[in-house]
Amino acid sequence: MKKMDGKRLAKRMLVAMVLGLACGFGCILLREKLTSAGNQELWNTLNHLLFADISKEGNEQALGLFYVLGQLFVNALQLIIIPMVFTSITLAMCHISDTKKLGRISYKTLGFFLLTSFSALVLAGVIGFSVYHAGAFQTTIDTQLTAASGNSGSNPLLVLLQAVPANVVAAFSNNGGVLAIVFLAVCIGLSMNALPQKADTFKRLLQEINDIVVVFLSYVITKFGPYAIFVLLTRTFAIYGIDHLRPAAAYVLTTVFALFLFLLVGYALLLSLFTKLNPLPFLRKIAKVALFGFSTSSSAATLPLNKKTTVEELGVGEEIASFVLPLGMTVNMDGTAIMQVIAAIFIAASAGFEVTLGNIAIIALLALVASIGTPAAPGAGAVILFTILTGLGYTSDMAMLSYSLILAINRPIEMLVTALNVVGDSAAAVYVAQSEDMLDHETYRR
Repeated sequence: MKKMDGKRLAKRMLVAMVLGLACGFGCILLREKLTSAGNQELWNTLNHLLFADISKEGNEQALGLFYVLGQLFVNALQLIIIPMVFTSITLAMCHISDTKKLGRISYKTLGFFLLTSFSALVLAGVIGFSVYHAGAFQTTIDTQLTAASGNSGSNPLLVLLQAVPANVVAAFSNNGGVLAIVFLAVCIGLSMNALPQKADTFKRLLQEINDIVVVFLSYVITKFGPYAIFVLLTRTFAIYGIDHLRPAAAYVLTTVFALFLFLLVGYALLLSLFTKLNPLPFLRKIAKVALFGFSTSSSAATLPLNKKTTVEELGVGEEIASFVLPLGMTVNMDGTAIMQVIAAIFIAASAGFEVTLGNIAIIALLALVASIGTPAAPGAGAVILFTILTGLGYTSDMAMLSYSLILAINRPIEMLVTALNVVGDSAAAVYVAQSEDMLDHETYRR
């Protein structure tokens, strides 16, 4: 029954994605046609009715129906991200009472994350350096762009301080501070293990909260997920004109190629090498999670579906998935790392900086460190990219103009980045479960 429900949901999501992309590109063509015919006001009216971000200044009178519907869905998912992560990891700690086993699971999880991130960075460096040497990144930037502002670089090591919250209430009220919730959940779960009988009441409370969250999320995803995918995709592509995509076509095509290569080939090879499993069932079942991540552009919003698919369709043990997936959502950013490396090379080339293998190694290191703890929400990667540029000294006016161009066109790229990130989290869960003999092979193969 679960297998049938999973296939039905996957088909509905695929149909929604195809329709959303078709309508989105149709809107792009309509926009270009109306603009070229001098009917810009007609497009502005259509945009205010369907696609406008009603939270921005100047859109006070806009309806933005697609924006409202999509944002309501994303907000409904993000509403319970903190309680889900906290209860899942805390209960996982309670179930894994063997401290040696917990240590092995943690070591294997972080080791796999590091391996995939290193592999992704190497791939991005090789592809980016090759395209740079071919001269494809020598793009003429539109001088009418406004230099990026409002972002500030920060020391990537600050993530270590932010992982330990100074205020419990503040930690639970910040969706961007999931790493702090992971820390609290691990500490509380381990403490509960030391008080097995005294903590039974609190453990039952956490289990009941987790059950409520799962029911709520299952309903939202299965009933409204496909419709939300259609709305989100249509709006995302409708608000982009061809003029936004043309100036940096080399960056877009290079990044998309690298992301797809790692998504379809990289994870398959890693799973085959380290688990000896056939990767085809994994790729087939995880496809709907990737589609959902692509549509929402948020790892946090995709976590519920990722956990449901990883446990029920890939056969990963509940306690493994409850620990690995929330942790991966905060520290495993393979797609983000690929995007940042190629974007930094593109910006350096466009601004006239020389790019060497040493520069790429520093870019990769900064991308790896800075991506840890990146908020699992749309737009977070662009802020981290600014941190990398600051660390490398790429802060000239031309570099900032190039960065502005990245901000203008990066939304579709970040959607694909999210799809890669969530698939990587699930792959890590399969690896850890297989190594701990906690993978249901019959369920995996079905």
